[in-house]
Amino acid sequence: MSRRVLVLNGPNLGRLGSREPDVYGATSYAGLVAECARLGKELGLDTEVRETNDEGELVRWLHEAADGAIPVVINPGAFTHYSYAMRDAAAQRTAPLVEVHISNPYAREEFRHNSVLAAVASGTVAGFGIGSYRLALRAVAEELTD
Repeated sequence: MSRRVLVLNGPNLGRLGSREPDVYGATSYAGLVAECARLGKELGLDTEVRETNDEGELVRWLHEAADGAIPVVINPGAFTHYSYAMRDAAAQRTAPLVEVHISNPYAREEFRHNSVLAAVASGTVAGFGIGSYRLALRAVAEELTD
């Protein structure tokens, strides 16, 4: 039996592979989608990867997840640091929600050191490149079997 998981990505993540490869790596967004699908299948998860530059759309997706008790892996991008609307939507979660970041926000500019989402997430994985998504998906799979 497969369990649906939403992998949600905020602004600029659709530009992976070309956006600051020294920070975000060389894997393209299509490569991220393929890796999430591959690992999801291995873990018995039906992963649906989405990306948006629109805060309202991200909030609607979080509502969808809460209403359907759908686990979430989320990289909010810049919304991490200031989107209280996203934080409030995530607080309504009814299934595991793991915050993920490709880079380590604490090793970067000071404004990136704050996450408004962290306090309402099940956990946070950061600093392992695309591997952060793999670790987050494994955490969700483990949470679902406990």
